[in-house]
Amino acid sequence: MKRLLSGNEAIALGAYHAGVSVAAAYPGTPSTEILENLARMGDVYVEWSTNEKVAMEVAMGASYGGVRAMASMKHVGLNVAADPFFAASVTGIRGGLVVVCCDDPGMHSSQNEQDNRHYARFAKVPMLEPSDSQEAYSLMEWAFNISEEFDTPVLFRSTTRISHCKTVAEVSESLQIKRKSPRFIRDPHKFVMVPSNARPRHPLMEERIRKMSSYVETFPFNEMVLEDRTLGIISAGAAYQYAREVFPKASLLKLVTTYPLPASLIREFASAVDRLVVVEELDPFIEEQLRAMGIEVMGKELVPITGELTPEILEQRAMEAGLLPAPSVVSSSKKTEQQLPVRPPLLCPGCPHAPISYTLKRLGFYHTVPEDGLSAKKPGPDRYRRQGLIAASDIGCYTLAVYPPLLALDTCACMGASIGQAHGLEKAGVANRTVSVIGDSTFLHSGITGLVDVVYNKGRGTVIILDNNTTAMTGHQGHPGTGISARGEKVPRVVIEDLARGVGVRDVNVVHAFDLPLIETTVKRCVESDEPSVIVIRGDCPLRVREKGKPLVVDPEKCDRCFNCLRVGCAAITRDGDEIRIDGLLCVGDRCSLCLQVCHRRAISVVEGNED
Repeated sequence: MKRLLSGNEAIALGAYHAGVSVAAAYPGTPSTEILENLARMGDVYVEWSTNEKVAMEVAMGASYGGVRAMASMKHVGLNVAADPFFAASVTGIRGGLVVVCCDDPGMHSSQNEQDNRHYARFAKVPMLEPSDSQEAYSLMEWAFNISEEFDTPVLFRSTTRISHCKTVAEVSESLQIKRKSPRFIRDPHKFVMVPSNARPRHPLMEERIRKMSSYVETFPFNEMVLEDRTLGIISAGAAYQYAREVFPKASLLKLVTTYPLPASLIREFASAVDRLVVVEELDPFIEEQLRAMGIEVMGKELVPITGELTPEILEQRAMEAGLLPAPSVVSSSKKTEQQLPVRPPLLCPGCPHAPISYTLKRLGFYHTVPEDGLSAKKPGPDRYRRQGLIAASDIGCYTLAVYPPLLALDTCACMGASIGQAHGLEKAGVANRTVSVIGDSTFLHSGITGLVDVVYNKGRGTVIILDNNTTAMTGHQGHPGTGISARGEKVPRVVIEDLARGVGVRDVNVVHAFDLPLIETTVKRCVESDEPSVIVIRGDCPLRVREKGKPLVVDPEKCDRCFNCLRVGCAAITRDGDEIRIDGLLCVGDRCSLCLQVCHRRAISVVEGNED
């Protein structure tokens, strides 16, 4: 049966048809939809784990118990899961164990664009890379089979384009799915990695890769097509699709087994063409291995080492390198690029993160205009200077408060880092008081240990936990603080303020997200304290609340054009000349009322009664 599937949908369906019994993940774009789709299927245990490390450990345990298991995550999630991932490579498996990792070239929704192919070589595990949804579906069965045949976890790498683009895939219909029966066989020499057991496992890992190197030579999804032999292209994943489009007449070698590489197949292909080019996104992972084999190849001289690759970029670089004649042979490149208006990143209207962001800006910045007056026309570092609080941020919707007009944040590195960074600033002797801003899901993911560290080491920082009762940025998944499982079932809920008290924080505060005066007084009091404090700012994400409040309106007679309402960063408030307007379609009404609270002239008011 043919179905139109995204790569993530295909991965989920392929794992289901391959007999996966346990799947664990932490949501992160571009990987999120894998577990979401598995959660809609029966006979599989699925969970949103607290973080990627836990997801990896859950999958390991299930594999040790004899069933097929999968952990899925975005590329930076594998950094979090690296410890158990490497351990699984040493111990090996019982039931098939597949780790799906979705990279993000171009950083569409990430803080970096690291190339996770290196993890396969680093951990000495085989890696498969699909180039479309058909392969994403079909390769899952192969991945589990390879895992069990070679006693190894398998790294299954996707990228944003493969995960999110939809292509037609031929999938099994009315398939009789066979799942392995759970059974744990005690084997301390294999599963208990004390040094005396770990040492003999290392030679087995090296032998495993040697055997895999022979196995991949005849892997059916590696595809060699010899046409015009003056130019040969080696590629994999989404880059293969671009290469095929830009070089339609060239000879092509598509690699699905990108670690270990099929060396003999590559040598055969290289000997059959006059000139060899590797087309791959990000690092020269394949290129360097070919050079180590003594094969002359063009790679990063042609393809950029940063950013997401596109057919247009590849075509332009190929013409500059003399591999293609001008004019363009790709019709899509002939089209004039449509100039769309720029949309700055903003918090949603009614976002519960806006009031605290506005407060942090007020407490952290003062406004100055240099003598040349340029900053008034071109806002930037010269216009706003940090005077008061230092705000260390985490990863989440609230990170958008770094942009104008909020300009509320000072640092952002990775999940859970805000608390440790603020603590480090304090211990370094920086005079400014510090706060750390972290979301509810992120706090449970990796912020708890940072808070424990602050308490244990007598820090005095203030941790602001923004609890919007969901994992908002990745699509409103549940987490332990919501009490909703991956299947939408009610489960025990972790109460964040109780958790904070449980690790030793005595000054714990819970504040409504839109009570601006109380937010400001609470932050001021807490940051002046000499003991650690936690402020839980609670308010639901507006995208999960269907009902709007009473509408708001601006009285132009009362408005003195101070434009303070524009500084809250709400997309529903616009300026037309000197007139302020509130877009009733975007505004959530008095459920938020942040603009109403900052208007010193009370020119913004609630419209009483029903409005159409």
